[in-house]
Amino acid sequence: MIKHAIGTFEVKMNPQAPEDNVGDQSVARMSIDKEFHGDQEGVSKGQMLAAGTDVEGSAGYVAIERVNGALHGHSGTFALQHSGTMTRGSAQLTITVVPDSGTGELVGIAGKLMINIVDGKHFYDFEYSLA
Repeated sequence: MIKHAIGTFEVKMNPQAPEDNVGDQSVARMSIDKEFHGDQEGVSKGQMLAAGTDVEGSAGYVAIERVNGALHGHSGTFALQHSGTMTRGSAQLTITVVPDSGTGELVGIAGKLMINIVDGKHFYDFEYSLA
């Protein structure tokens, strides 16, 4: 059965120093710290890699974050995988639950999360199922 969780979240992103000159230094690495409110209560921590271009409004990023908390009262953790692309200001974002990443009462979780930003405030709509 598909369920929907909605609410808000705050996010803090901090640039991270390159590790031992691994990879291309034009690829930015950021830490992610979130706090979720609403149907999903909890926190997440993760890392993001991003690359901009010489064309304004074009960029890409990938990220992984581990969510820890309660989802409609079910406690546990799970991982989210992000893939985002901006093409001259037009955004495409996919955020999915990493298969088999659920723990505790969230074992078997699957789904996708959508983000909407309105006047600087972050909202989520999480469509998910539990096995």
